[in-house]
Amino acid sequence: MKHYKLILVLSLAYLFHPGIAQSQGRNNEEEFKPSPVNQPGSEYPMVNEKGQVRTQISAPEAQKVQLDIGGVKYDMEKDEEGVWTGESAPQDVGFHYYQLNIDGASVSDPGSLYFYGANRWGSGIEVPAQDQEFFALKNVPHGKVEQILFPSKSTDTSRRAFVYTPPEYDLEPQKDYPVLYLQHGYGENETSWPNQGRANLIIDNLLAEGKTKPFIIVMTYGMTNEIEFGGLEDFDIKPFQTVLVNELIPYIDTHYRTKANKENRAMAGLSMGAFETKLITLNKPDVFSHYALFSGGIYEPKELEDRTKPELIFISTGSKERPDAVKSAVSELQKEGFNAVSYVSEGTAHEFHTWRRSLHQLAPLLFQAED
Repeated sequence: MKHYKLILVLSLAYLFHPGIAQSQGRNNEEEFKPSPVNQPGSEYPMVNEKGQVRTQISAPEAQKVQLDIGGVKYDMEKDEEGVWTGESAPQDVGFHYYQLNIDGASVSDPGSLYFYGANRWGSGIEVPAQDQEFFALKNVPHGKVEQILFPSKSTDTSRRAFVYTPPEYDLEPQKDYPVLYLQHGYGENETSWPNQGRANLIIDNLLAEGKTKPFIIVMTYGMTNEIEFGGLEDFDIKPFQTVLVNELIPYIDTHYRTKANKENRAMAGLSMGAFETKLITLNKPDVFSHYALFSGGIYEPKELEDRTKPELIFISTGSKERPDAVKSAVSELQKEGFNAVSYVSEGTAHEFHTWRRSLHQLAPLLFQAED
């Protein structure tokens, strides 16, 4: 018994020895690393392997500061110098928007790069994922993402789009390419897929691995944000449909080397962009032959009656969303003879890692018919 008491006393002494306690604290600190999407030279925000986010801001006069991420606000603590530090519960892997709340005012974290989401330029953080290599910047040939301004008579202005061309595009001037029109979600814009979506890097890496055919990607603003959040029933697809079909597509076909026909044209979108994709592909069956919905509804066989079957229908979701509904919908489409594919992103919800994975799965399936 004395032997066990001695062990217990020594163990407690070890745990509570000041030097050892500090060492354990330092080890815990080392678990947190700066986010890869921080401002240059900024140590915070940080993230650890568990997916916890830690941020810090100097606000000596503030009375209350919170970290607002994933729909939850976490109280931060102030030190003697007026620096507030706080951390979140574990987050899903991948990219997340977040903000700080200082005495009731929601503000961006000056430590992070800014991304357009939630109808504003704001903070974002990257929670490391085991499969993040598929969108990593690697030593492979890279395509170009360029900004264009195209004329829009229907909106009486010049509108912006971003166009990705594959690495070989400038090296093979006699070759024409299929086109994917790729839409963002509500509260986002045409910068979302190339910035937080990493669309260009996803395709560059697939091309380097020989897993997809080269194609152009066009990303433009879907005119989604003029309606109030939750007001989906008030959304009218016709203005954007006119911009896309009557103005942007003709501009792309005359300014880039495209295969300007239905068979070589695809449309995909995430969330509300998927809703737009569904409406436009149903309204304009002569324009697109490949349809893809990421976390944004399904197609039913009856909706696709009395028209030529599309080359591909791709429907995806996160495992924390509606996987059973997506699998069931695709099964029904397959029974009716459609080339339909479902994909479920494991461990993710309505967030960009679901949609990055979805694009990664979709790309190898596009434009497989022989020329």
